[in-house]
Amino acid sequence: MLVARISPSRVGAVVNRNVGALRSGPSYWLVLVSGFFEPVLYLLSIGVGVGALVGDLRLPGGRVVDYAVFVAPAMLAVSAMSGALSETTFNFFFKMKYAKTFDAILATPVRPFEIALGELAWAMVRSCVYTGAFLVVMVALGLTSVGWALAAFPATLLVGLAFGGVGMAISTLMRGWQDFDLLTTGQFALFLFSGTFSPVQDYPLVVEILVGLTPLYHAVELVRGLALGELGWGLLGHAGYLLVMTVAGLAFAARRIQRTLCQ
Repeated sequence: MLVARISPSRVGAVVNRNVGALRSGPSYWLVLVSGFFEPVLYLLSIGVGVGALVGDLRLPGGRVVDYAVFVAPAMLAVSAMSGALSETTFNFFFKMKYAKTFDAILATPVRPFEIALGELAWAMVRSCVYTGAFLVVMVALGLTSVGWALAAFPATLLVGLAFGGVGMAISTLMRGWQDFDLLTTGQFALFLFSGTFSPVQDYPLVVEILVGLTPLYHAVELVRGLALGELGWGLLGHAGYLLVMTVAGLAFAARRIQRTLCQ
């Protein structure tokens, strides 16, 4: 019922509204650009810097790669996650709770699910900017080839969609800015323990199982497999996990928007 009679023009109108806000001043551009550098700095400091001490790393399949080559795809997945979450959490919450942007939009023929789709599409613009630029850095540093970078890019889109959908769903449950401390803590925990800096097989069995249930783990494994050319049927499982996240997050966010703002 939520997806009935979706109008691409109305979804596009939500995106165009965000484009108009982007043109209103330089402050958003500064936020957009600054958000790209965090994963790049982690890559340079840990992947390249610490990597010089670690040396080579053996993948679960037996292939030996430089440590920076192992870390770079994980930072790429983190970049896709961060770009999408930045738009669908803090910015989304501000527009819904304080700016009353969605109240104004719902006074038009635009429906709650179309708002969610439009906001997710706009979040993907930011996510694509981050991941596209990051892939250029990876190729320039010799951490992947152009061909595998092109193969990994669609996977980063799926990562952005998944975290963007869930980010909107979480934002509809937030009571105030203080609640975002919990989100930030959870995001940082995922960043540290999702196979980003070491194979999950190095963890104790219980921790390995728990990590295997988390979304960033599946994002990292999918992106890493494509960026390194380590193809296998398991990548389809990771992609399916992220696809379910996308659909569930969108549906939940749309229902919450309708329940909160339309009743």
